[in-house]
Amino acid sequence: MSLTDPDRLFPAEPGLRGLARRLYESVADLPIVSPHGHCDPRWFAENERFPNPAELFVIPDHYVFRMLVSQGIPLTDLGVPRVDGGETETDPRKIWRLFAENFHLFRGTPSAMWLNHSFQFVFGLDKPLSAATADEYYEHIDAKLATPDFTPRALFERFNIEVLSTTEGALDDLKWHKAITASGWGGKVITTYRPDAAVDPEFEGFAGNVEQLGALTGEDAATWEGYLNAHRARRAYFKEFGGATASDHGHPSARTEDLSAADAAALFQKALAGTCTAEEADAFRGQMLTEMARMSLEDGLTLQIHAGSRRNHHKGVFEKHGRDKGFDIPGRTDYVGSLSPLLNAVGMEPKLRVLLFTLDETVYSREWAPLAGVYPCLRLGPPWWFHDSYEGIKRFREATTETAGFYNTAGFNDDTRAFCSIPARHDVARRSDCSYLAGLVATGRLGEADAFEVATDLTYNLAKDAYGLT
Repeated sequence: MSLTDPDRLFPAEPGLRGLARRLYESVADLPIVSPHGHCDPRWFAENERFPNPAELFVIPDHYVFRMLVSQGIPLTDLGVPRVDGGETETDPRKIWRLFAENFHLFRGTPSAMWLNHSFQFVFGLDKPLSAATADEYYEHIDAKLATPDFTPRALFERFNIEVLSTTEGALDDLKWHKAITASGWGGKVITTYRPDAAVDPEFEGFAGNVEQLGALTGEDAATWEGYLNAHRARRAYFKEFGGATASDHGHPSARTEDLSAADAAALFQKALAGTCTAEEADAFRGQMLTEMARMSLEDGLTLQIHAGSRRNHHKGVFEKHGRDKGFDIPGRTDYVGSLSPLLNAVGMEPKLRVLLFTLDETVYSREWAPLAGVYPCLRLGPPWWFHDSYEGIKRFREATTETAGFYNTAGFNDDTRAFCSIPARHDVARRSDCSYLAGLVATGRLGEADAFEVATDLTYNLAKDAYGLT
């Protein structure tokens, strides 16, 4: 029995299906470029076995545990760590059995497709996961993880990953990236500069984070000029010791500002003192996006804006388990007005790359595509998070292509914490794009030879260009 259909995600109409299949076959074996994600660089530095199936597939994956929580299963029963010092389940077999008993909840979701792809193609399983097969699955996967072929580096090479980017905070010492480099291993694992903790006045410990930023760089980060120089120094550090080609900014809105130096300095002092209103905090984050765009002109880092997630929606879960525990919810997001200050400052710079991400699909044709279709600096990031799916990719292509084309988009990135899902997610993107291209050919909107070229660009070339990986 196969867990996956070889023609999954291809059109039902036979002629279209055949063309989509041929397009897919032309890109299926291209190397994976994974330019943005949240895998742990420690995996590749130490190259030790993944501890057990639960810690590989369940505990780190918010796509998985949020679905289980929605059916009344506590995060503590799933082994999700707590920051409040309380107890959580530590028996990986119990966690796995609970996951397996409830695997039916994922029917029809992208998670089921990603997981079944991993089970079949990474671990060689061919029976559906259920309560009846839970122990068989666990023992099979656990035995595989104990072999040299399933160490992080071996899987990295087996997945044909050309480059994988992790994401570290501005205060990270990058010791694991340094260890990867020192090891002499040939796999390319680079970092991304994520300065939210030292940019967002509403981030817990903001003033202390800024103080530490100054201590790390030798700059007087308590002054506006010194604070900006400290970020410049950390960006240079991330480039030198982590191979960074991008920064990343997870803000609740896409707001940007372009204040005078005096007004920005005054706002910064309020942020340090903890006296900002919510409006002023948002304005400061917006000012820092414009400042980071200017820094990108200096150092070449691609600027990613992941806007519109209302993070940590449930206060109790945040206090008990911390950030990134499945309670980040999409919200309405403005881009036309919000990005105007940044775009008026640097938007016509052809060497600048600003990648937009959204959880608000209503902006695709109304705001996103027209903006990217005229401003040289803008590229549209792929469907993100809740929309990283066949339907999400289809909606994105249909809404943006007619105005922005393909070459104002940034290919695909998987944005994952679940390492084994990387080839599965890229496979879904390749199949989805090839299905869309087949439809364009069949309706006379794209030549067949062009479709094969575009398929390669969407799979490989556009991501390398957008992230400066060429």
